[in-house]
Amino acid sequence: MPEGDTVWNTARVLHRALAGARLTGSDFRVPQLATTDLTGWTVRESASRGKHLLLRLADPGERSGPEHWTLHSHLRMDGAWRAYAPEERWTARPAHLIRVVLRSAGAVAVGYHLHELTLVPTAEEESLVGHLGPDLLGPDWDPAEAVRRLAAHPDVTIGEALLDQRNLAGVGNLYKCELLFLRGISPWTPVGAVRDLAGTVALAQRLLAANRGRWTQSTTGSLLRGRTSYVYGRRAQPCRRCGTAIRKEELGERVTYWCPRCQPERS
Repeated sequence: MPEGDTVWNTARVLHRALAGARLTGSDFRVPQLATTDLTGWTVRESASRGKHLLLRLADPGERSGPEHWTLHSHLRMDGAWRAYAPEERWTARPAHLIRVVLRSAGAVAVGYHLHELTLVPTAEEESLVGHLGPDLLGPDWDPAEAVRRLAAHPDVTIGEALLDQRNLAGVGNLYKCELLFLRGISPWTPVGAVRDLAGTVALAQRLLAANRGRWTQSTTGSLLRGRTSYVYGRRAQPCRRCGTAIRKEELGERVTYWCPRCQPERS
């Protein structure tokens, strides 16, 4: 699943490609928007909210109703946006996965395998993202509120709580595993038993912020292939700290990687 920093980066790519541009054409390949035509609309900005992408548009005013609209998409596990030059081949994914194409004079934005693709008045964005907790990479980041939301469910495992976007928005499975390793916390520890939630939340924000603006995600400080993570994706490989074999197991609906020595196992 794309992490919050990946969605943040994607939003910036679309912003650079389309912000201020008037769309010369659009092609929606999802039933609910199949007849929608955004030709003539202006792209105001592209922004992210946790793992949600918000492309804000201005209606040229040729029809009644709100003038500002938001094209909302969620990348989930396999969605992606790509920006191309007008004559460039679209090579990121197979054509049958395309869900939307937005054209301008200077760029073409192609959305692949997008989920929850919706066009709503910008004033109603909160109906789609208002349930999210503080955004780790957003202007609304509030660590105290994130801690409060986590602490409100003390019996939930910390591994599951960090992935619940209602607590804090942006942590995915990679950062969950790496964060808990760095904090020395077993993923199965109940939230109520985590000694320093504030410190855990603060480190989560620093990890995402450190990777903002680049596509290679690293929690170790190295960008070399095979050296970017401590535990994530390293099942049976030696822990970089103690040499113990990294383990992999399901927790909730996601797999978890952890070091049984550096992160004492559940009882």
